[in-house]
Order: sequence, then C-alpha cells, then structure tokens
Amino acid sequence: MADPLRADAGELTAEEILTALHDGRRVIVKTEMLGSKHEITLRHDGGVYYCDTPTTLHKHESTEEMRQCIQNQGYAAD
Repeated sequence: MADPLRADAGELTAEEILTALHDGRRVIVKTEMLGSKHEITLRHDGGVYYCDTPTTLHKHESTEEMRQCIQNQGYAAD
C-alpha cells in the first residue's frame, strides 16, 4: 500500500484528493472540529469512498458524492 497523503484542511483541492484516492492512497486531513484538532481519513476501495471521522464513518457510492462531501466538510481548498 502506498504511503498516505497527509494535508491540512484546505491545503489540497478536491481534485488532488480524489486523484490520490483513485491512485490507491489514503488521504489524511488534519482539521479542527468542536475546538479540537482531529485527523480524518479518506479512502477508496475501488467501489465505495469512505470518510472516517472521529465520530462516524461516512460512505459514498460515487465520485460526485465524495467530491461534495470533501467540499461541504471543508477538507479541500475552494
């Protein structure tokens, strides 16, 4: 498995994140939630996209759903 790509929230574009996921890499995004810092792990198994947060695991069935999640959650640069 390739080394994960690590970035602060807003450091990468949604396309850069999706490209890394499609290349088989996990993307670990450092973000702040409720006043404390957390790491969110984004991954793709070839069919389903996953956003693993400290409180829940979100699943997305399409690239567009994942792109929207990345943008809505503030993980990517505008």
